[in-house]
Amino acid sequence: MSSSAGGSDVLVRRDDQLRPVSIERSVSPYAEGSCLISFGMTKVLCSASIEEGVPSWRRGRGEGWLTAEYAMLPRATRTRNSRERDKIGGRTQEIQRLIGRSIRAMLDDFKFGEYTLKLDCDVLQADGGTRTAAITGAAVATVDAFDWLVASGKIATSPVKRRVAAVSVGVIDGVARLDLDYDQDVRAEVDMNVVMSSEGRYVEVQGTGEHGTFDRVQLDRLLDLATHGITDLAERQRVALGP
Repeated sequence: MSSSAGGSDVLVRRDDQLRPVSIERSVSPYAEGSCLISFGMTKVLCSASIEEGVPSWRRGRGEGWLTAEYAMLPRATRTRNSRERDKIGGRTQEIQRLIGRSIRAMLDDFKFGEYTLKLDCDVLQADGGTRTAAITGAAVATVDAFDWLVASGKIATSPVKRRVAAVSVGVIDGVARLDLDYDQDVRAEVDMNVVMSSEGRYVEVQGTGEHGTFDRVQLDRLLDLATHGITDLAERQRVALGP
């Protein structure tokens, strides 16, 4: 199933307009939950795998765990990147932790038995916003994976209480913009990633003055833009997941 913003990416967007968004579920036949998500030219495959058992530090509690991994294919970018085989870089670690924190916010607790949900977010094509696309797609894959646990009779009810979605915002030439692509991101004076729940509450806000500073008025404008975009993304998630 898919939810699409229509057509190919446009060259000119309103300041408050998302890139074309598509969400396609169940793209990996072997994963308990999966989603291919596109934000414009950025495409991320999100797979959710259920494994029996939990890390040693959680054993014996009757509680589960949720963790995430993030990777970028070598030619996801304009020039080839080397694979992170032996040691992952600091940026990758940061993004993995962000995805894990964000998706864990979908649950009130981990009382779903000693199962581990492992999320793999693999960037197939990168044009800015890979971490926000990964979070938004991983949320859909997570819902499906826990629904699989219920349908298979392993747990009684899904622990998912809400969805999360994320989007980037930034200031370019003094103007606040929503959902930055790569060319916009590298020019941005201010760059921010915002994660929110489907209940309208913030999960995480990461904002940096890349090439300048910003004041409270600009911050409020950026948060308003992010809220607008995430509200749209949350609706697309709901449509993709169906009744």
